[in-house]
Amino acid sequence: MAVLVRRTTYLAAALALMFGVSTVQAAPKAAPVAPASTPDIPIPDIKYTKFTLKNGLTVLVHEDRKTPVVAVNTWYHVGSKNEQRGKTGFAHLFEHLMFSGSDNFKKTYLNAMEQVGATDLNGTTSQDRTNYFQNVPTSMLDYALFAESDRMGYLLGTVDKTKLDIQRGVVQNEKRQGENQPYGIAYELLVENTYPVGHPYSWTVIGKMADLDAASMTDVQDWFKQNYGPNNTVLVLSGDISPEEARKKVEQYYGAIPPGPPLAKHDAWIAKRTGTHRTLAQDRVPQTRIYRTWNVPGANTPEEALLDLGARVLGGGKTSRLYKRLVYKDQLATSATASDDASEIGGQFDLTLTARPGADVKKMEQAADEELRALMKSGPTDAELRLAKTTILAQYTRMIERVGGFGGKSDLLASCQTFTGNPDCYKVYLQRIKDATPATVKKAMNDWLSDGDYVLQIDPFPTGLAATDTGLDRSKEPVAGKAMSLKLPPMQRITLSNGLKVVLAERHEAPVVNLQMMVDSGYSADSAALPGVASLTLRMLEEGTATRKSLEIGEELERLGATFGASINLDGAFVGMNSLKATLPQALGLYADLVRNPAFPQNEFARLQKDRLAAIAREKVDPQGIALRVVPALMYGQGHVYARTANGTEDAVGRMTRTDLANYHATWFKPNNATLLVVGDTTLAEITPLLEKAFGGWKGGEVPKKVIATVPAPTKPLVYLIDRPGALQSVIVGAQLAPPRNSPESLPLEIVNDVFGGTFSSRINMNLREDKHWSYGVRSLVQPAVGQRTFMSISPVQTDKTGDALKELVREYKGVAGERQITGAELKFAQDNRTLRLPGSFETAGQLGGAYTTIVQYGLPDDYYNTYTEKALALTPEQANTLAARSFLTDRLVWVVVGDMSKVEKDVRALNLGEVRRIDADGKPL
Repeated sequence: MAVLVRRTTYLAAALALMFGVSTVQAAPKAAPVAPASTPDIPIPDIKYTKFTLKNGLTVLVHEDRKTPVVAVNTWYHVGSKNEQRGKTGFAHLFEHLMFSGSDNFKKTYLNAMEQVGATDLNGTTSQDRTNYFQNVPTSMLDYALFAESDRMGYLLGTVDKTKLDIQRGVVQNEKRQGENQPYGIAYELLVENTYPVGHPYSWTVIGKMADLDAASMTDVQDWFKQNYGPNNTVLVLSGDISPEEARKKVEQYYGAIPPGPPLAKHDAWIAKRTGTHRTLAQDRVPQTRIYRTWNVPGANTPEEALLDLGARVLGGGKTSRLYKRLVYKDQLATSATASDDASEIGGQFDLTLTARPGADVKKMEQAADEELRALMKSGPTDAELRLAKTTILAQYTRMIERVGGFGGKSDLLASCQTFTGNPDCYKVYLQRIKDATPATVKKAMNDWLSDGDYVLQIDPFPTGLAATDTGLDRSKEPVAGKAMSLKLPPMQRITLSNGLKVVLAERHEAPVVNLQMMVDSGYSADSAALPGVASLTLRMLEEGTATRKSLEIGEELERLGATFGASINLDGAFVGMNSLKATLPQALGLYADLVRNPAFPQNEFARLQKDRLAAIAREKVDPQGIALRVVPALMYGQGHVYARTANGTEDAVGRMTRTDLANYHATWFKPNNATLLVVGDTTLAEITPLLEKAFGGWKGGEVPKKVIATVPAPTKPLVYLIDRPGALQSVIVGAQLAPPRNSPESLPLEIVNDVFGGTFSSRINMNLREDKHWSYGVRSLVQPAVGQRTFMSISPVQTDKTGDALKELVREYKGVAGERQITGAELKFAQDNRTLRLPGSFETAGQLGGAYTTIVQYGLPDDYYNTYTEKALALTPEQANTLAARSFLTDRLVWVVVGDMSKVEKDVRALNLGEVRRIDADGKPL
């Protein structure tokens, strides 16, 4: 459950179309872009069937049979803009209340859906709509439709004061958690200062705490009755279902729900402003950040596409003008972006500039303004516009892999129908993207960025709306289905002539290919003297090769419609590229160059070294970041290879040279120490000659042997305290060690952990969030590793409940270890959740690649996921409790508490959990 806090169309947020701007005479000149035309990327065509029930419910059905999964996506055309001043936050509050059960479905919604294997399960609220979505196994579709329709039509009988107070407390903790983050105060200041008083966007989506406290039962009931009728709703079913099946089921479950009353809807209100208004504020952050905002036309307007393209050219990544000037050349900022955030009745064009520590903030702001004015004067170049168009079209192409969730096909259809009445409105937007010219982009930017009116329109209420009697007995739930079998594409293996192992999994539903080079190294391979060198090495792979400069690489990626990323974990380094099939041969040449031939240029290294130091500084002011930085050394001991964090230390990063990075790459990046995983629209016969051409000349050699020592468990409990004055919340981490990822106990332990803290419905989350509403959410997880793994709970809680929350966590640890054993019902819930949700976890090439990466990296059997259900269901309560008793070290836990010690230390010490030690944000004793 979440709030979309920026004023952004849902699709723009889901697709991350946060494009930017920049280039002027001061920007470095990139190599000339080849005159080759942009790849002809077709506009996606999502087939659908549309019908409307007599009660006004609009239904869209898209058939996609690739997996036995159906996305159920419900969009209510109500958001925070439909509220009134003094009664804000209702839309988001109701999003939470809708998960608490209904008249005939007396269950916590997330718990129930987890149990039937739902994936991509959540609800979100924006200024313009509230949506609920889940992907469910086909066998569980009736169950999901019964539950979803019941909370639409039969909710209010279960909403009492207790539920209202609980969810009000959860929402308030969500608000505190957001405000407790670095720059967390920005959102409320932005909306209050960019819109006039009374404008529907002049308050935040999450609302005011005072308004939430004042909300009465009558207010809540009236809000629901007014806004949640079927005639204000769009339902999309996407996946393993035909239109005929869908119509039958939807009429059965939704047909008897009465329509809601006539509704008043806001028309466009851009609220264009004049002049300059400036506010200065302070927050506990290491860097100055500037937000600059203009009110512009909203979604589904001709200007939206043009301003999206302008934002992309100005500040949309490494090829943008702001990046080249502020980040790359002048090095005044660590990030500089532009975005066109288009909501339903108006939009905002934003610049976000984060200053490099020690930089001249005024110069940074002035340079950004120069770049903007230069672009408005001359317009984008043909080459810049081609890159921007390719990026947007490539992102929409990738959407067709997924039936549901953020940015899937069901979202796209629901958004278009909700806001325009035309499910194909995305085609209009993309055609506007294709048709844009430098002159039209220039004009739009000058019209709206160079230096307002409300209309109430009442349309006739549709006649003939009525409920029909379907004969459905809502006192009886549909019979639950069973876990469905899973057969993933086989892992085909070859070895190239130079010894590079290749694993291929074919997926032909979408014309994309995902590449993942897996190198057996990781940040556990850092030298003790230079922690962080592996991570920084991976970060620099796209910053230049022997034949390509950094900015040229970014331009080439965009010209090919490809994406590139490098990442690292404890035991491995990963270099990935996602390519369109149409440009795969060219993309492979670039990919191989980036993997094999990084140049680590000194100017790029110096810039990224400063960025890494700034990132470490940010970690050390974020409560959870502080805790996670110190836990590894506390668990494994300072000399252990697992005691390091990915980003390293300020001292080590400050001493690094580009030669250190080159040495790391030369030592570990060898074909005989790597595996290339290929997933997507290709075959071995097709891909092998391309890979031989790209990688055949890569030479192997000796590789050091990593030594991962076994660590004994602590002999006594320890409590570490880290002071963060003024913190609105405390973060409590409980840590211990668990067996390696490939241990036979790994899967059973994951299931046991789901009962304890691994899911929304787990014991600790239900206790601290749902029962006591002291937190927005707590969780526990077992981090993957080749050696012993860190097993930890992470609990952000309100400051005044820190001691009480820690006491409850201790009680929960002791409970699962034996004092309150796992019941058969709890175990079945966890098993059902794990197995029923499995089919929904492999929809995209990226998801499938992630699963096979796990198999390869940790030496799991090829059929690990195909046999997963059988193994998970075989676990008995006796086995689960035996495992829990030896896995939860209640008398040897290591606790870390980060918070305002002037307010919480006394309560923590009073619990007498063990020896208490105060340390700083680097883990050093005080």
